Amino acid sequence: MKTIYHYNSPIGTLKLVCSNEALEELTFCTCKAQNTQNLPQIILTCKEQLDSYFKGELREFDIPIKFSKGTPFQQSVWQELAKIPYGQTKSYKEIATSINNPKAVRAVGGANNKNPISIIIPCHRVIGADGKLVGYGGELWRKEFLLNLEKKALKS
Repeated sequence: MKTIYHYNSPIGTLKLVCSNEALEELTFCTCKAQNTQNLPQIILTCKEQLDSYFKGELREFDIPIKFSKGTPFQQSVWQELAKIPYGQTKSYKEIATSINNPKAVRAVGGANNKNPISIIIPCHRVIGADGKLVGYGGELWRKEFLLNLEKKALKS
């Protein structure tokens, strides 16, 4: 059975979809946040870790995740995104090269855009080769907010 929970964050409401064992989706939505009565432990853990992340206290999530969507290529990109350290960025080209497919820059961008587990799989840490903020499914202002949050937390 899957549980859906809407989490109120500083950058808008996030929709969490969890099985009993793992987080399968974390996306932006226009829904309202919910109360926390009778939620499974996986949702409570996600909520606690997101709270800590947005306070600048948590740098690495340890929530079990499961990719229930995506092609093998997309999943390989998402697994590579998960390796980008907190507060750092990589270009789409660097991701393509690291998955041994250096010519797949546009395909990496497409996979990045379809990332089903935002923030925890840090697609916001991927930037253009020129260092500019480009392409973020959750809108560029959110990407900028998340990158600034991480940079600020690293300085403190």
